[in-house]
Amino acid sequence: MVKIEKFSVRQNYSLYLQKKLLAKILAIESSCDDMSAAVLIDGDVVSNVIASQLIHEQYGGVVPEVASRQHLIDIVPVVDEALKNAQVPLNEINFIAVTQGPGLLGSLLVGVNFAKSMALSLDIPLISVNHMHAHILSHFAENPKPQFPFLCLTVSGGHTQIVKVIAYNHMEVLGKTIDDAAGEAFDKTGKMLGLPYPAGPIIDKLARDGQPKFKFNLPNMQGYDYSFSGFKTSVLYFLKDKVKVSPEFINDNLNDLCASIQESIVKILIKKLIKASQDTGITEIAIAGGVAANSGLRSKLEELKSDYNWNVFIPKMQYCTDNAGMIAVAAYFKYLDGNFSDQFLIPDAKLKF
Repeated sequence: MVKIEKFSVRQNYSLYLQKKLLAKILAIESSCDDMSAAVLIDGDVVSNVIASQLIHEQYGGVVPEVASRQHLIDIVPVVDEALKNAQVPLNEINFIAVTQGPGLLGSLLVGVNFAKSMALSLDIPLISVNHMHAHILSHFAENPKPQFPFLCLTVSGGHTQIVKVIAYNHMEVLGKTIDDAAGEAFDKTGKMLGLPYPAGPIIDKLARDGQPKFKFNLPNMQGYDYSFSGFKTSVLYFLKDKVKVSPEFINDNLNDLCASIQESIVKILIKKLIKASQDTGITEIAIAGGVAANSGLRSKLEELKSDYNWNVFIPKMQYCTDNAGMIAVAAYFKYLDGNFSDQFLIPDAKLKF
């Protein structure tokens, strides 16, 4: 009879760690509309497979039920490909890692239940990972790596945060958005321009051939928190006024509008980051999350390095979007701390940082 709680009692964890195994972690990420699996060997990501869902473009946003159903289709072939790419047979995997949250509940359910079943069938420990921690720790999947403490600006479709990272498993949120995230600001203003979802990458591309000549209202929040609702309203009324005078205004000025929107969002993000750096004295600066792929944000950070004596860490594109490689890295550091989960693990769509 299978003992479900074999590794759910903490005194058993130390016995498992004493084996001093070469850690081979299979990680699964399914928090939103990307299904991903990765294999990590002793701290190094050796494969990282991502299956994206293009079907949501026609709806103008992610449809949770559609995403979770597609995950059911994708998860087995994605895991299989990750193992093949790593050239690691399943029976050599000794840890299973999975995103517990935050994210879409239906999507998380697919990944968590699959991971629990696999850990149970292989009789190996399970490691749960906070998706937002993983974005930050993705910087340790490659060189150069930031030194502790460092500040990480995490920007995605659902989150915008400034985090003080004290150690691998010790982080403090200094500021966060009180309404929309930066990624939502890109997508929603892009929708105003008539751009398809997701609009962020399209705005980035069009902005390269434009000039930021239009000005919008920017928030004046206290502390390190963000707000993008007022900015979006400013863009909306600006466009309405211009289109009343010239119906083709958006089409005639699309590149400049994209450049102006992008510059405004980057200004909002950078202003708080500068304040946090000056107040804390921390000059190790990193970015993470889907919006970290934005060329305007990346170039602005490079531009400011010398002005503020920053060491800037910008992840490769594959570690910006949701991916299991970052889940594997975060799980590795939890493994080193002996921090395992059990078969009673449940997904948490609103998992706290």
